[in-house]
Amino acid sequence: MRARDILSRPVVTVRRDTPLSEAVALLTGHGFAALPVVDDGERVVGILSESDAMAAIESGREGSVVGVAMRTPVQVVGPTAEVPEIVKVILDHHRRSLPVVEAGVLVGIVSRRDLLRALARDEQAIESRVCSLLDDYSGSHRQWDVEVAGNTVTIRGICADETEQRVLAAMTRTIAGVEDVQIVDTAAL
Repeated sequence: MRARDILSRPVVTVRRDTPLSEAVALLTGHGFAALPVVDDGERVVGILSESDAMAAIESGREGSVVGVAMRTPVQVVGPTAEVPEIVKVILDHHRRSLPVVEAGVLVGIVSRRDLLRALARDEQAIESRVCSLLDDYSGSHRQWDVEVAGNTVTIRGICADETEQRVLAAMTRTIAGVEDVQIVDTAAL
């Protein structure tokens, strides 16, 4: 999954000369974590986070403009950035959201919430596909429990033998997004 699949738009933005009080009203009124700061060509020139706004107000600059409080340089991602890459940037740089730019122009924003939704949806979708595949294989007699964590699928239940374990693992690996399969034969426990 890529940034273009999960980004939010349209993006509420501010300019360098936007009064800080107006930007704070946008942050608090809409529940945004940050606002991209753009120029006249919609190119990202900075970002104003909740913490940037708080620091500016705390230091007595609440009557100033966004340009005084915004953070630069800005970490951005392109629309084709993969979710794991976006997660890494957000975690490594302690960001709650990242602007998405194409050819330098703002096209959307990805928040931690967008990422969590995508990751949860991916795991649920994989689990559903695995269960359906295993139900088809077993004649709709649900005999295994399926758990998905990231791209790893764990199948728990009774298997006839090692050959069936290999078959289950091979079938499961055919599902997009599955990288590793763990088979836990509960009869052997």
